[in-house]
Amino acid sequence: MKIAVITGASSGLGKEYALAVSRLRPDVDEIWLVARRKDKLEEVASNLSKKYRIVPLDITSDTAIEEYKNLLETQNAEVTLLINNAGFGKLGLFYEISTQDNAGMIRLNCESLTVITSVTLPFMNNGAEIINTCSIASFAPNNRMAVYSSTKAFVMSFSRALRDELKSRKINVLSVCPGPMETEFLGVAGINKGDSKTFDMLPRDNAQRVAEHSLKASKKHKAVFCDHFFYKFYRVVSKILPTALVMKMAKT
Repeated sequence: MKIAVITGASSGLGKEYALAVSRLRPDVDEIWLVARRKDKLEEVASNLSKKYRIVPLDITSDTAIEEYKNLLETQNAEVTLLINNAGFGKLGLFYEISTQDNAGMIRLNCESLTVITSVTLPFMNNGAEIINTCSIASFAPNNRMAVYSSTKAFVMSFSRALRDELKSRKINVLSVCPGPMETEFLGVAGINKGDSKTFDMLPRDNAQRVAEHSLKASKKHKAVFCDHFFYKFYRVVSKILPTALVMKMAKT
């Protein structure tokens, strides 16, 4: 049985990934929906046309990781698609954001993504895919999102290196770099209209479109995916211009 594992599957982009996999991936037999909120996962699952398994876990917990590993083993799982989507951000000056939130972003966005990938890889065969939700924030350090942008820079670097390591196994690793989307992320991050001129002016990505198009990009063995032309252009600019200038342009 071929399985797709999606973390952060209870809302936003994770929810759209679940729906898109259900529609666009006939090779997937079962979708595992991983997140803390069981009720939200059940809502997502009710809209799927494939077999599913609700896995209500807090993946920052060592106990939860052991439970997930045991589930993979007992189900003799063949994971054909791993989507590391769980993550969160906070807008604000580093010293004004709580220590708990600063550490929590590193734990979830970096450590948990790494651990889930490490635990899952032994259950992935040649031709499998890993999709890591990154961000346009990975392209340059961001004032007032110092920790968040740094965690996403880690995701980008990790994904590119892992992709190179896994080429011999024909396992592709894709970094998905969306801009702001109208999802729960903005509320959790404390980004409301008027809080940031930059966020207010940035074009919004559509979560459904990002999910669908990035799944197609993954099938084509792409390394990085941006959906909106503006963010594709920003990625190129961030490679050409001095970092200090890009930071000034992107200042939140």
